[in-house]
Amino acid sequence: MPSFRSVFIAVILATALVVAAFLVQSRRPRVEVAQARPEAVRATGKCASCHREETAAIVQEYELSRHAAAGTTCLDCHGAAEGQEKLEHRGFILTRQVTARNCAQCHAHEYEEFLRSRHALPAYAAVQGAAGLPADQVAYSEQYNPGAVRRPPNALTGIEGSAAIASGCSSCHSVGQPNKDGSIGSCTACHTRHRASVALARLPETCGQCHMGPDHSQLEIYHESKHGILFNAFRGEMNLDAPPRRLTVADMPVPTCSTCHMSGLGGGPPTHNPGTRLSYYLFAEQSQRRPSYQTGRDAMSAVCDNCHTAGRTKQFFAQAEQIVQTVNERVRTGQAIVNDVRARGLLTPAPLDEPIEYAYFDFWHYAGRTAKHGAFMGGADFVQWHGNYELVKGIVELKAQAAELRSRGGGAAGVAR
Repeated sequence: MPSFRSVFIAVILATALVVAAFLVQSRRPRVEVAQARPEAVRATGKCASCHREETAAIVQEYELSRHAAAGTTCLDCHGAAEGQEKLEHRGFILTRQVTARNCAQCHAHEYEEFLRSRHALPAYAAVQGAAGLPADQVAYSEQYNPGAVRRPPNALTGIEGSAAIASGCSSCHSVGQPNKDGSIGSCTACHTRHRASVALARLPETCGQCHMGPDHSQLEIYHESKHGILFNAFRGEMNLDAPPRRLTVADMPVPTCSTCHMSGLGGGPPTHNPGTRLSYYLFAEQSQRRPSYQTGRDAMSAVCDNCHTAGRTKQFFAQAEQIVQTVNERVRTGQAIVNDVRARGLLTPAPLDEPIEYAYFDFWHYAGRTAKHGAFMGGADFVQWHGNYELVKGIVELKAQAAELRSRGGGAAGVAR
């Protein structure tokens, strides 16, 4: 028979172990412990029974999704919605193509916000132009983004050819492509198809699928910034799955792209229009204030004020706007150099067929944009060496090319005469 003392010690030790286990569990990141119950994530019906053999990964992704936890079935998304081409598939009537219309059946508000953004029709028209687009879609988008849709195709589409454009430009700009059913865009560009993940959409790398490279280096700038360094260091502590309308700094004390541009932090509602909080058209050759400049700046400042004092936020924006004005002045200088040789008849009418035209395009499209984005995102190296240094060097090079054109009477234009 065990003594009372040994029983008492055993009970104390067991209690201590249980308490310790609870303490350890309470300190684990929510992203690790807030998992759906197994019974809530099983794919159901004939879809899973076949696709588990044929395309097992998509069933696995679906089983881990919030859609599965909420009881959303395969047919809820793949069933034919209004205006969609139907497909008979093993006893089910499906849509031949899942589009934003299927998502909008449940997420109508988010879809309407997306339609008003530059991710919608303006993204597509930036490459393909307005030719062939339904007049009502063009008119709707132009209300919110004047001049962004009624435009010709990008000059590079005729120079690079359809194969390069399809695998290059359109891979990103198809986020706003019109669909045959009358809807626009693809929600899966950010959320992916079967996981439909909020966490994935909050990752910088998801935005960086398109927002990277020499013409819009946002991903590279983010990773250089203090925000990016902190996120990469403490990513495991972030609750990236937090519901958008209940997201707080306790879930994400370090911002990603979506935190600043789309989340509900700062008192405002979440949005699927990333331009809502922007104050300038930074992508433009010469950046002007947006019509919603003040409301955009106030909304973004409210997000910044979650971590920074109001005075620091105000100072940051003032300094970034000074960079915008500096870049605008330098771009005007470069533009005047090219306009002068064009006015003298020293360039052909065709776009992008002479070295000075490419030099000027790189000048504003790469260096100019990079400097402005770097200023608003805290990327010092991009403001300086990838931005303003390239601009001042570019002015010297443009002047030299223009002088050579004048001295020999033009390039291909002069020879033709």
